Amino acid sequence: MKKTEIYILAGFLGSGKTTLLRNIVAEEKKEGRQIAVLLNEMGKVSIDTELIDKDIPLKELFDGCICCTIQEKLDAQLQEILTMNVDAIYIETTGAAHPVEVLDGIMSPLFAERLEYKGIVTVVDLLRWRDREQFSPQIKHLMLEQIQHADLLLLNKIDLVSEMEAAQMSFEIQSLNEHATCLFTKHSKVNLTQIRSLSMSRKQYDGNNGKKDLHLQTILYSFKGSVHYEEFEDWLRSLPETVYRMKGYISFTHSQYPYLFQYSYGMPVTMPEIMKMPLNLVIIGENLNQDKILSELRALEQTEK
Repeated sequence: MKKTEIYILAGFLGSGKTTLLRNIVAEEKKEGRQIAVLLNEMGKVSIDTELIDKDIPLKELFDGCICCTIQEKLDAQLQEILTMNVDAIYIETTGAAHPVEVLDGIMSPLFAERLEYKGIVTVVDLLRWRDREQFSPQIKHLMLEQIQHADLLLLNKIDLVSEMEAAQMSFEIQSLNEHATCLFTKHSKVNLTQIRSLSMSRKQYDGNNGKKDLHLQTILYSFKGSVHYEEFEDWLRSLPETVYRMKGYISFTHSQYPYLFQYSYGMPVTMPEIMKMPLNLVIIGENLNQDKILSELRALEQTEK
């Protein structure tokens, strides 16, 4: 089955995300690839819609953030986009979006196996970063999180700061996220190759690595049968703290129908369904040993004869 690439464009308000998106759309069209765009706005009206070419499939999510209040709308929009057989989906998030929550929002177990998550491109406004002490602690923390979870960092508006300031800020930002590639940009101009090669540039898990590199990962597991609830609970308790989110549908041996399972920072919730659902489990975290997790899940199924 063909997988559709999915990219998240993040960054604080006014950093240059929409300009980046327009640049990407132009470059993708030159290469003849079919893409779709999903815009997330906090208000009821989008001011960016007219900036996207009319021949590009465009979906909009208004009056809420992907990571909070509009999950059902997001699922419906992604489902419709996937019927268009596009090569890639670019999601421009609100400036107030937290990267972990956005990734959690888009990786629905209903169609996760059809998406290839490529990474997060965060646009950093160098002027705002330089003057970040003027912002509230909450805003500063959000800006920090957006930088720490990026796979590619665009240090934008390089033309508006001095060379000395640029060097100092680059050092500060790279010290927060050593694994991400950092590029200075003017008007968010970046080579499309550097965006599309995101997944190939990622560091692999290394159990002996003492560094704390923040890097969001997604793991998809498709169950072929049922598992014992008690053994599944034991497995949950063995997970590292860097598993942040899980969601999916799981068939337990004691029930005819699967359960909707959700897990957030150590707190699991299960809810019975009344129909058959795709038995997919999406796991989101950092520095996860994917082979180990997949092996453990396979072992849970093997205990059911």
